[in-house]
Amino acid sequence: MTQAFKSGSGLCSTIVLFSALALSACLQTTPASNSGDVLNNGLAPHGAPAGTCWEKIPTPAVVETVTKKVLVTPAQTNSDGSIGTLPVYRQESRQNIVTPRANNWFETPCPPAFTVELVSTLQRALLARGLYSGVVTGNMDSATRSAVLAIQSKNGLHSEVLSMETARELGIVAVPRTP
Repeated sequence: MTQAFKSGSGLCSTIVLFSALALSACLQTTPASNSGDVLNNGLAPHGAPAGTCWEKIPTPAVVETVTKKVLVTPAQTNSDGSIGTLPVYRQESRQNIVTPRANNWFETPCPPAFTVELVSTLQRALLARGLYSGVVTGNMDSATRSAVLAIQSKNGLHSEVLSMETARELGIVAVPRTP
């Protein structure tokens, strides 16, 4: 029994090791050729300033299916002009992309600035606007994310990830000076 357990645990260790290696390969950040450049928190749109963090909301493509009848065999007419055999048709479907898939990018606060104090300030700002009813904890919990989603959805950004624009509107992040 002990020998079987030892060999079984060796197998388990091997499986765990391979699983960990496979997972680490999936988590490595590699640049995407058309979707963005690699910056601080992963991907960013082309031309994004260094030292900024970004999030994207993918928008699916809009596809329409067009179906039409295609003549396979035409009608055969008799010598007197009557129809001898009826025409044969088949249906052919084709899909057209109406609107291609797109990524909607928005800037987010970077992790060094995204602190417990910033989240506490965010919660107080949302509490003052009646969008958050929880306790100010400094944790980005589900109630805080729901409140962020509610305020950003009003402006057309359907994400629970805090955007820099929303943070600036709430007065919790400095607005950059314009020359």
